[in-house]
Amino acid sequence: MDTAIPQGAADDVLAIERRFAALRGRLPRVRLTQLPTRVHRLERLGAQLHVDRLWVKRDDESGTLYGGNKPRKLEFLLGDALADHKKSVLTFGGIGTHHGLATAICARAVGLRCILALLKQPLTEHVRRCLLLDHAAGAEMHYAATVPLVTARALRICARELLRGELPYVIPTGGTSALGTLGYVNAAFELQEQIGTGELPEPDWIFVPMGSGGTVAGLVLGAKLAGLRARVAAVLVTDILPPSADKLARLARRSRALLQQQTSEVPAVAVSAGDFAILKGYVGPRYGAPTDAARSARDLMEKLEGIHLETTYTAKCLAGMIDAVRAPEYRGRTILFWNTYSSVDAAAHLGPLPDYRQLPRPFHQFFTGQAVPA
Repeated sequence: MDTAIPQGAADDVLAIERRFAALRGRLPRVRLTQLPTRVHRLERLGAQLHVDRLWVKRDDESGTLYGGNKPRKLEFLLGDALADHKKSVLTFGGIGTHHGLATAICARAVGLRCILALLKQPLTEHVRRCLLLDHAAGAEMHYAATVPLVTARALRICARELLRGELPYVIPTGGTSALGTLGYVNAAFELQEQIGTGELPEPDWIFVPMGSGGTVAGLVLGAKLAGLRARVAAVLVTDILPPSADKLARLARRSRALLQQQTSEVPAVAVSAGDFAILKGYVGPRYGAPTDAARSARDLMEKLEGIHLETTYTAKCLAGMIDAVRAPEYRGRTILFWNTYSSVDAAAHLGPLPDYRQLPRPFHQFFTGQAVPA
């Protein structure tokens, strides 16, 4: 079985704990990340876009079992589940959910059973591979076609588990909760340290994809707490309950309150809807549907920088950034593209992928029709 990264190493202290020492040991956490993730300049892409100061934060390399933005959130959420003596976790997403896959892999690594309630999304070969990986990671998989049906299925799962003696630990979509969001509050402190050591100049704008919103809310709150001037440009990539600026601000304030419950060192910085810049128009026909702009952005990043993106989140974010840097408010600024996609080959840890017929029968339909080109 794969295991979490051992606790107690010198670099196990989080950047936010170095700023607020009273937080050390106060937050539930099981280590799933290798931090800090590196930053470097995107010289060739910057030259193509006429952006002199274009940088990338390589969260695709955030963990050894799974990378991207998910492990930063999951190490708090799974740590809380373990602290609560839970034996299973339940979470949600589309049939190609990276969050669900990351949860299945990381839960297995820390000895928790993972239950996934999955919703229909546009079918690509990448989505099919994610389903096979979910099964290989040991997830118990359930399918429902719509959000209301997923909710009903989740309630039945909880009732079943309660009859067995214990409710599962419920992780919201994307790991977006006051606790999970702390992963990206810490990430902002990590970035501040890298700026302080001269690894990159302070960005004026940070571009990041926005699905459920926890990454965005965490970065905005973290930047304020860390004293960064950088603003976050959130490129909206979902049409399934998309978070508003007001909702993001409330989430950030709940995360701030959670920190303040642990120590009075954390200041009561103000967070309002006006702190969130949301770029719209990049979802495409629906969540998960590849767009021509996303394909072009993905191919451009791969060709010029050798960094792989995918067309649901990160390539749509890059497409939004490519359009945005032509506008006056971004022109001449220092730009940071935050790569939230995992570059870890999950199959390397899971062994041979199963035949699709080993999956629960409701998922077989996704392997017998034609997939949309990614």
